Amino acid sequence: MIVTTKKLFEAAYGKYAIGAYNINNLEQTMGLFQGCLMSRSPFIIQISKGARTYTHKKMLEAMIRTADEIFPEAVFAVHLDHGDEQTCMECIESGFYSSVMIDASHEDFETNIAITKKIVDAAHARGIVVESELGQLGGVEEHVSVSEADAKLTDPDTAKEFVERSGCDSLAVAIGTSHGAFKFSGNQALRFDVLSEIQRRLPGFPLVMHGSSSVPQEEVARINAAGGALKGAKGVDADQFLRAAELGVTKINIDTDGRLVWTRVHREYFQEHPENFDLRPPGKVFMAEYAKFIAAKNDKLGSSGQLDAVRRMLGL
Repeated sequence: MIVTTKKLFEAAYGKYAIGAYNINNLEQTMGLFQGCLMSRSPFIIQISKGARTYTHKKMLEAMIRTADEIFPEAVFAVHLDHGDEQTCMECIESGFYSSVMIDASHEDFETNIAITKKIVDAAHARGIVVESELGQLGGVEEHVSVSEADAKLTDPDTAKEFVERSGCDSLAVAIGTSHGAFKFSGNQALRFDVLSEIQRRLPGFPLVMHGSSSVPQEEVARINAAGGALKGAKGVDADQFLRAAELGVTKINIDTDGRLVWTRVHREYFQEHPENFDLRPPGKVFMAEYAKFIAAKNDKLGSSGQLDAVRRMLGL
């Protein structure tokens, strides 16, 4: 069942975080639904601007609708990740998305507010909720690229003003995470002091962490052993997710880790079976491995076992 992120955040706030997982294809879709039902977790499907053009946006929408029929117990939101103004409007008008993110964080403060407010007005008129971003994460994710020098932590003093003036329903904050597989160097870590100050100014308001893949070193090592060349990859400590949830983070975005699982499965499979030319055997392996990955990640987020409570809250 597709719901708004607002409903999921009401259930989760202060207790656990909802996993927001990017998908691009059939195998990821099936593995995601299977893993979330294995762990009895509500979840958020994220569709990026790049995923919408990878084949065709209607293809992804059709797969999600079909998965909703196959797995009627699932409760999830469908969210546009890192949308620009045009893409947000397209998704609002499509009637399929329950949530959109407008990312104008690269603009100055006043322009960010103005663009966000425009999207909020259009989305709320259709019963759709809006995530916005204040501050900038470093790293690379599809069309989003911010150098370490240009990355900016969210200023707690302006977060309250931004939310009040823009009307957004949740706020993505920059607290030390980074997009992509090469997140941290040296002793960088999550800035819980900044997060705590933002929560103090916005009590009860849903916050979002982008760039939160853990980049498991076992996955990196196995990819490299099977011919990969990922050097120095490092991510967010998943054991810090629940601490972030206690401080108001209700949505945690995970994309890179899923790509690592896909890469590991396919590199290992074709290394072990060089004679194979059928895409289905490694695809089946990936769906099972991705489902296990999703279930384990939901354990770290604290969302495992919460599905039945969410269903009761929704009167299902």
